Amino acid sequence: MRIFILPALVVCLSACSWFGARRPPPPAPTELIVTGAPVGSMTFVDGVQSGSGPAADTRPQVVRVKPGSHVVEIRLGEPVVYREETDVARGEKRLVTVLSGASR
Repeated sequence: MRIFILPALVVCLSACSWFGARRPPPPAPTELIVTGAPVGSMTFVDGVQSGSGPAADTRPQVVRVKPGSHVVEIRLGEPVVYREETDVARGEKRLVTVLSGASR
């Protein structure tokens, strides 16, 4: 009888640890945070519209992107009023500050 108790105990303990295993947390989102865009402007990332500009100059716009290189453009109608190339790593939050009257 003792021969069967020890293996059964080992199986039960290993099953408990398997069910109690925790998954690692998901990675943080990769984001571009655009600040300083003029009121009424449009934000484009890699040529795709990613939202409209802020209703007020103080509200940043958060755009989720894939890790890698990106081109951020701010447009007022047709003309591009600001352009910046940036790299963002996985899980990073990259700040893009729009400089009035400047294009990088």
